[in-house]
Amino acid sequence: MGHPRKALRTTAVGAVSATLIAGSALGLAPTAQAAANSVRFVDIGGWGGTVLKANVVTPAGADPARRYPLLVMPTSWGLPQIEYLAQAQKLADSGYVVVTYNVRGFWQSGGEIEVAGPPDTADASKVIDWALTNTPADAEHIGMAGVSYGAGISLLAAAHDKRIKAVASLSGWADLVGSIYSGRTQHVQASALLDGASLVTGRQSTETRQVFDDFYASNLAKEPDLVAWGKKRSAVSYVDELNANGTAIMLANAWGDTVFSANQYTDFYEKLTGPKRLELRPGDHATAEITGLFGLPNDVWTDTGRWLDHYLKGEDNGVDRELPVRLKSRSTDGYEGYPDWKSVGATRSRIDLAGTTTIHTNVDSGADGGVVFLSSILDQVAKLPPVASIPLLPRRWAAVWQSERYRTAQQVRGTAKLHTTLTPTAESGTLVAYLYDVGPLGLGKLVSNAPYTFHGRTPGQSFDVDLELFSTAYDVPAGHRLAVVVDTVDPLYIEHNPSGSQLTFSSPASDPSYMSVPLREQ
Repeated sequence: MGHPRKALRTTAVGAVSATLIAGSALGLAPTAQAAANSVRFVDIGGWGGTVLKANVVTPAGADPARRYPLLVMPTSWGLPQIEYLAQAQKLADSGYVVVTYNVRGFWQSGGEIEVAGPPDTADASKVIDWALTNTPADAEHIGMAGVSYGAGISLLAAAHDKRIKAVASLSGWADLVGSIYSGRTQHVQASALLDGASLVTGRQSTETRQVFDDFYASNLAKEPDLVAWGKKRSAVSYVDELNANGTAIMLANAWGDTVFSANQYTDFYEKLTGPKRLELRPGDHATAEITGLFGLPNDVWTDTGRWLDHYLKGEDNGVDRELPVRLKSRSTDGYEGYPDWKSVGATRSRIDLAGTTTIHTNVDSGADGGVVFLSSILDQVAKLPPVASIPLLPRRWAAVWQSERYRTAQQVRGTAKLHTTLTPTAESGTLVAYLYDVGPLGLGKLVSNAPYTFHGRTPGQSFDVDLELFSTAYDVPAGHRLAVVVDTVDPLYIEHNPSGSQLTFSSPASDPSYMSVPLREQ
């Protein structure tokens, strides 16, 4: 077992600092349009009478006899109610009534943090009720939008309230379990970030505190309860309701989101049958949207406006005729369009994981997924992902396989998949798989990674492992190789390897091991 408490303390300090800085900075967001639009700070009665602090922004010179489309925006985790003020003013300028509110349990709003539980979903409907009574909002044209926590609540609210016709879910989640417990592995840095931020800016409910504690403790007896708790808070559990409602849903996320991975959005997107759009860009959690929160030009918010204008205002702006899957590679600046997610990795190549390799556990080999937020921001801004010297990785603690050098550039698009045969010496264990772009000098740049944990296995008995790495878009230059690395320790995750245990990877002739790499069709 790893040592999550040390990681928790370290990341919580970073979360506290980041939250306070972000909250203060957003307080300086441009407010030049405030004089043009009508901005009110109001109290709204949420579910059970809980007071929600809110802002209402209406179009300048709004005609009391006219109805305007309504947009409701719940705040992000740990951020104050002025978070969306710059965008709210822009949207009001274009003819919306915008209500942004601090979700329960945070800052000045009442109640306790329920992590998008039923009270949060009910709050969104209460805010809509209030807006229809107290503003010139049109009951037939209602949408929701938000970043992170606000994105998740918007999806959940739309599944439970048929009045919501359109949603823009930015850097959010559709599957909470698949986000912070993928591969049956606790994403400890991401969880500690959320935990630390909420301790500073809000009030956790008793249930929420217990969930965090049980999550860190790795108590398998609590696993079914934790999974059930997460599914109740996941829009994918209510996809039938969303499809029945015909809600127009735009999803936007970053390839390197260390809180809510792109995979859980792409899986959810494929299940939607109504109007839908998927956008994926370089960056980490909410970093693609952040400049727009300051009122600066931002393509995520531009596309959000176009999506809402079409489905709430009926504007013929062409957004419904564009290819609905829009991607930006981490290696280039242009956007690519696809008819669906399945078309992204149109072809696949395989890296054979031949031979039998045994590694010892409990030691970090030097292959890591990076640091929450920092690593993916560096990749977004300077194209500097986490790196490792592949020839120097100690083979005692890391299994390594490499492709041949590629004669032409390889445009990796989509979800790489690992298939191997594993024989453990203990009944529980964790492995982390990495895919690296390796240059001529052996320096590997991280393309993707993902953790995998098993429990209840018979020591010495082999079993198959199938693991999807986090989806990405990355261009491997000609003359480079791809390397597959597997080790057992990564600071991003809690590991479950008993002291002294070993993992053996093999490739039986009847069931060869491989890494399947998705490539853009040339």
